[in-house]
Amino acid sequence: MFADSLQLPYPLLSDYPDLEIMRRYGVLTFSGRYPHRFFFLVDQRGIIRGRWHGEDAGVFANEPLLKAVQEIAGEPAEGAGAKKASAK
Repeated sequence: MFADSLQLPYPLLSDYPDLEIMRRYGVLTFSGRYPHRFFFLVDQRGIIRGRWHGEDAGVFANEPLLKAVQEIAGEPAEGAGAKKASAK
């Protein structure tokens, strides 16, 4: 399974092929057969704290998600999204 292959310390939600949760979250394409790529940040109480739409099937930048998590956790979010200097 895709989610298992990532070995993340948090759960990923996908209800494909049932699509019930995808319908409720409003992420299905106009055809209603496939989802758009969205990321939702859900806190420990089940409250949606953020929603991001991935523009394509590529890798979604994690900086906006990390910044939001740090802000919710009360940690400073300085430098989130900043590019690292390349070593030459």
